Amino acid sequence: MAQPKKQNIIPKAQAVFWMDRDGTWHNEHGKLEHPKIIKYFNQSIQKDDQGYFLCQTLNDVEEKVYFPYEDTAVFVVDLVKTDAGIELTLNILDTIDLDPGALYIKEDALFMETEVHLVKFTQKALARMSPFLTETPQGLALDLGRTQTVIREK
Repeated sequence: MAQPKKQNIIPKAQAVFWMDRDGTWHNEHGKLEHPKIIKYFNQSIQKDDQGYFLCQTLNDVEEKVYFPYEDTAVFVVDLVKTDAGIELTLNILDTIDLDPGALYIKEDALFMETEVHLVKFTQKALARMSPFLTETPQGLALDLGRTQTVIREK
């Protein structure tokens, strides 16, 4: 029978990297720039009842590093219009469907609440979303042609 993996857990206070409110990774030397490192970090993000962490297995040891972040650690980085609506690509290399009723605006940022994550739209994703946004007397709305949903403010 296989031995259970050993765990090395690094608490948030001891992490040497963090994510800012725009989804950008930083360390003590500044903003991380290398695309492969950024992609590796993003695809390693997981969540449990303690919060978001990066997870990797080295030899027989699973390392979980909880990291500081602002707002959320999950971001919409791209989107595609489909026949059914809009499919969102997340920084964690996952895709989800846009839920118009779960959108809200807070401090000039667009968010979507899901069962698992609070998702924030990057500036690039907002620019891609702009053809589907319209100003109404009730406020900003998502217009998917056959439906129009006012986006609430928090």
